Amino acid sequence: MAIYLTEADVARLLDMPLALKAVETAHAALARGEASDVPRRRVRGTGAMQHLLQAAWPAGGVMGYKAYTTSAAGARFWLHLFSADSGEPLAVIEADLLGMMRTGAAGGLAARCLSRPDARVAGIIGAGWQARGQMLALTAVRELTHFKVFARRADKLQKFCADMAAESGVRVEAVESAEQAVRGSDIVVTATTASSPVLQGAWLADGVHVNAMGSNSLARRELDEAAVNRADLICVDSRETALLEAGDIVPGLEKGRFTARKLIELGELLAGFRPGRQSDTDVSLFESQGLAIQDVVLGAALLEQAKLSGLGQTLPY
Repeated sequence: MAIYLTEADVARLLDMPLALKAVETAHAALARGEASDVPRRRVRGTGAMQHLLQAAWPAGGVMGYKAYTTSAAGARFWLHLFSADSGEPLAVIEADLLGMMRTGAAGGLAARCLSRPDARVAGIIGAGWQARGQMLALTAVRELTHFKVFARRADKLQKFCADMAAESGVRVEAVESAEQAVRGSDIVVTATTASSPVLQGAWLADGVHVNAMGSNSLARRELDEAAVNRADLICVDSRETALLEAGDIVPGLEKGRFTARKLIELGELLAGFRPGRQSDTDVSLFESQGLAIQDVVLGAALLEQAKLSGLGQTLPY
C-alpha cells in the first residue's frame, strides 16, 4: 500500500548522515549509468509557477518525480514515488525539509571531494533555509571551527547565527558584508535567490572551495564572471542540467571562456572516474541546481525508515 509522509514524519526520520549517504548513492549511480534524471521543467500560471523534476533508479526499484509550486505565498513541495518494476505507487512525501537536506548533502559531498582536508573556516552568504542545510552538511564532512555569515537583514542574521551555533556546535559569527564572509575562509557558500552577483572573484584566495547553491535558473546569478574564471575545477550536479539552468556558468560558456568539457559531474568524483583538486592552491567551484535523482533515492530511504517506524498514512490507491 502507498503511504503519505508529512513534513513532521520526514523530520522524525531524516538526519544529515542519511541524506549524505542517499545523495552519494544517487550521484554515483548516475555516473555509472545505473540511474536516469530529467532536468527540471516549468510552466506558468496566472500568479504561480509549477516545477517538475523526474528520475529513475532501477537498481533501487524506484522511480518518481518531485513537483513543487512557487508564488507570492511561498513554495510547496511533494515527492511521488513508484515501483520501477510494476509502476505501483509507493509514496507521496511532503518534500520541503527533504529538499533542503538533499541540497545540503550535495554541497557537503562536493566539499568533501574538493575542499582542502584542513579547511576550518567557512563563509556563508545567505541566512535562509538552504544555508542551514549547507552548514549542517559542512560540519559533517569537515572539522570546521568557525562560520562567518552575511545576510542583508540584520535581524534575521542574528537569530540565524544563534540558532545555527546551537544546532551545529560550531562558532557562528555574523559579519557586516559578503566580502568579510569570504575573505579568510577555506570554504565559501552562496545560498541566495540573487539575480545579480553577491560574490566577486577578487575576494577569493588560492585554495578556496566554493559551493554556489542558488543559481538554478538563467535569471539567477550569485557569482561574477571573475569568480567563475578563477576556478581551476568546476563541478556540477549534471552537465545537462547545468547547461540549461546554471546562470553563473552559461555566460562564460557563451563567451568562450571555457567549454562544457571543463565541467565535472559530482557523481564522477564520487565514483572515482575523475580526480578532484590537484593542489592546495587550486580554486574549486561546485554549481548545484538540484536533481530529481537526489530526491528519489533519499525518498526511497525515508520510505524504508517509515515502514520500520510505522509512520505514514495509507493512501487510497
